[in-house]
Amino acid sequence: MKAIKFIKKNAVFCIAAILAVITCFLVPPDKEYFGYFDWKTLSCLFLTLAVVCALRNIKFFTILARKLVVMAGNLRLLFLLLVIITFIGSMIIANDMALITFLPLGYFALSVTKQEKYMAYLFVLQNISANLGGMLTPFGNPQNLYLYSFFNIPTGEFCAIMLPSFLLAVTLLVVACIPIKPIKFSLDNSFSEKLNIKKTILYCALFFLSILIVFRIIPFLLGLLVIPVILFFVDRDSLKMVDYSLLGTFFFFFIFAGNLSRLEAVNTIISSLLQKDTLIVSVLSCQFISNVPSAILLSRFTADYPALLLGVNIGGTGTIIASLASLITFNEFKLLHPEQTKKYIGIFTAANLAFLVILTLAAKFIF
Repeated sequence: MKAIKFIKKNAVFCIAAILAVITCFLVPPDKEYFGYFDWKTLSCLFLTLAVVCALRNIKFFTILARKLVVMAGNLRLLFLLLVIITFIGSMIIANDMALITFLPLGYFALSVTKQEKYMAYLFVLQNISANLGGMLTPFGNPQNLYLYSFFNIPTGEFCAIMLPSFLLAVTLLVVACIPIKPIKFSLDNSFSEKLNIKKTILYCALFFLSILIVFRIIPFLLGLLVIPVILFFVDRDSLKMVDYSLLGTFFFFFIFAGNLSRLEAVNTIISSLLQKDTLIVSVLSCQFISNVPSAILLSRFTADYPALLLGVNIGGTGTIIASLASLITFNEFKLLHPEQTKKYIGIFTAANLAFLVILTLAAKFIF
């Protein structure tokens, strides 16, 4: 039962491991395997996740977000605030962490205001905002962090590539909130939780350090020496809470992608497809194998990183497996309202396909 539970919870990790093992029979392990791994990406991802977990443990994001939500005077503004909070949160703490942190806040707000009938729609919009909000920054999405490092993309160029789609995503999310009626309500602004100022300052400093490492200002090896040691003594639980299955997924897909790139027939086929239209191929790839695996796999076969970068970010919308974060939202909603699963899937599919089509067409027009 434990094994089945682990597989269900870490399906993508298990699939990545199986694919890696299979390709090891096609390309027997040798010294070239050491060149498959992007240790800087793995290190930056680990450090960022660890610090974010520490901030979550002192309820830093929840307390700040609750104070903002209390300011909402009507349901439409509440939707806008929750969507924007999730959107901005994904830029800072990555999409999956943003959802884990802010989905419960959405549930709390709608439950208190007796507007549970809008729960599915709110969760879908929060999910989309988490997947798209992180597109502007290298550390906003795991696939961004990888591509930023793999292609050594200048920070200014990275932001310039993503800015038009980012602004369009913001506009679409605001428009999606307009149909919500501005029903008035009030929320209690008294909370028992209080920020631990000393730990907040320390963890924010560590987060700033991790961002400097992402932007190549400080060597990642220095970060590995400093951040985990401090967290071990101050909050070792944060080190246990890191999503090691995500790190493992990267590890195994590095092996899988590296081995495939050494198979001449596979190399020819994928390279040919990407030469025809890197953006569309990457968007479609995400719909079947998710955006992180798509970024790792396709990066081995193309040098057109602007189109690939856009594709694996936009491609996070669409099917429920297009982004690992979408599975987090679905599982959370299913636990809260199992009787409304079909309703959620219907709203999710319609909204995500709309965002996918509009953003893809806009990206094609721009590039």
